[in-house]
Order: sequence, then structure tokens, then C-alpha cells
Amino acid sequence: MSQVPAFAVISGAQVHDAVAGREAEVTRMVEAAYRLHGEGQTVNPDSYFLRFPDRPADRIIALPASVKGDVGVHGIKWISSFPGNVANGVPRASAVLILNDAETGYPFACLESSIISAARTAASAALAAAALADARGDRPRRIGFVGVGLIARYIHTYLAGNGFTFDELGIHDLSREHAEGFKGYLERSEKGEITIHESAESLIRASDLVVFATVAGEPHVTDPAWFTHNPLVLHVSLRDLSPEIVLSSYNVVDDVEHCMKANTSPHLAEQQTGHRDFVAGTLYDVLTGATTPPADKPVVFSPFGLGVLDLAVARYVYDQVASSGALHTVPDFFHDLKRYG
Repeated sequence: MSQVPAFAVISGAQVHDAVAGREAEVTRMVEAAYRLHGEGQTVNPDSYFLRFPDRPADRIIALPASVKGDVGVHGIKWISSFPGNVANGVPRASAVLILNDAETGYPFACLESSIISAARTAASAALAAAALADARGDRPRRIGFVGVGLIARYIHTYLAGNGFTFDELGIHDLSREHAEGFKGYLERSEKGEITIHESAESLIRASDLVVFATVAGEPHVTDPAWFTHNPLVLHVSLRDLSPEIVLSSYNVVDDVEHCMKANTSPHLAEQQTGHRDFVAGTLYDVLTGATTPPADKPVVFSPFGLGVLDLAVARYVYDQVASSGALHTVPDFFHDLKRYG
């Protein structure tokens, strides 16, 4: 007979403790989730965007998903993005995630999820960077960050945790204060030369690995000539590149159907051309050797962000906290359980 599970609440501090210093392990969890997704062992519906007519920059997104295999859970992430928070000293994004028992459907945990979201995003980016660079035969030594908020920090941490080392590190942000703050962060761990660039063009031309982690709503990088040195581009924020740059690059996405929505740069390229032939394949295709990135074109990875990745990391965090004996459960959370009272 199926039992109603206990309901646990896992704090951001517990999430942080579960993933900090385990970047390589979390990346392996994300890789396993990508492989399950590629093998058809997941359900990942469209994300649902809650928008506000009087606050067009703000949004809250629901990402439902289900993962089979070792993860074996259903769930949903509910994540808000309010860019105006940053000016008030509050992080842009906040999130919770609910895990549902695969057998009964009952929710059994609520986790603070801004850290889970950042970790899965960074792990995805680091996994793609490693897979694409290794397939090309050369790991980049010059990296540039366009947009230097929390996601950029996590991506740097996960790149380092997956064995990347850099001789030169570039920074470009519309806020000089944020650029200086990120430079200070990098100086605590990096021995390479760190440069703040006044323009995106200067940074891109000086980088073999470019990370876009902005809140841009439409393309602001439009000249394919900036990419003629054929860098590897982690297009994490999805809307920075013009269709012309997308069409002149070798494009890898996490999921084709998901990425061709919400006016992402690949979606704009599809609208302009009427086809998707410019997409070479998915990260799963790269991991399995079904497609190999060339050395003589820019390589762009555009991940829409799959809920199955959040579930994989959340399940890992839940198991870490439970095994440590630190799981906080809510007594009598499910109360009226008898059909007739």
C-alpha cells in the first residue's frame, strides 16, 4: 500500500551546503539528466510565463517536468525574474521547487531553488563548454563574460570545477560597479590577467570562450565580423545575438522545440528564414557523438533551460540533506486523509 510521504522544507543554506564544492558531481547529475532526456526518459512541457502588462520587464516562470531513471521524480520550479531588484540590493531571481513522489503524486519537498537554478544553469554551461571544446580538440584559455551577475559567477565556478584554467579573463557589463565587483571576485581565485572591456566588441574579439549572462530582451550584438576568430559561445541568456550571427555559426541547443520560442535568438533566426536548418543538433547529440563542432566556425550553445535539470539537481540535494539527518519535515502537512472523515 502506498504511503503518504512526509513533507520537507529545504532552505537555501542547506541547498548551498549540498552543492558547494561539488561542481564536478553536480555537472555529472546534469549530464545524466540530459542523457535521460535524449533517450526519451523525461517529460518536459513548455515553460509557462506569467507576465504583467504594467511591469513588462518582470516575469514568473513555471517549469513542470518529470524524470525517470535514478532521479525518479516529478516536480515544478516556480522562478521569478524581477531585474529592478538589483538596484535595491536584492537578487534579480527568486525561486522555489516542489518535488512530487513518482508513485503517489504527493509533493514531498519544497526547496529554495534560486541556488538550484543557478547551479543547473552553470553545470549545463560547463558541460557544454567541455563537450564542445574537447570535440574541437582544444580547451580555450581566454574567456570573456558579458553580463556579470550571479549566473556569471556560478558559471565561472563550474568551469573551474570542471578543469578549465584561463590565462586571460575579460569582463563587460553596462554597470561599471558590477564589472569592478566581478573583477574582485575573479581576483580571489584566478592568476590570469583580468581586463574590464568598455565594449562587447573588444571583449568578444579578445576571447576564445564567450559567456553571455545578461538580462537582454532583444539582440544587442549584431556584427558577425566580431566572431571571425571562431570562438565558443555560451549563449546562456538566449537573446543577445542577432539572427545574422546565429545563421553564420554552428548552433547547438539543449532542446530544439523549447529553444524556438519566446523570441530567443534562434527563434528570431527561424522567423527570419522560415526553417531550422541552422541548428546542428542538441547537446545530447554532441555527448553521443552524433554531431561534431567544427574548428572553422563560431560555435554557439543556446540552452533554453530544461526543468528536468532542476529536478535532477533538486533530487540530489534532497538526498544529500536526508542522508545527513538534517531534513526538516512539517508534521501533519497532509491532514484530511480519510475519505469519509
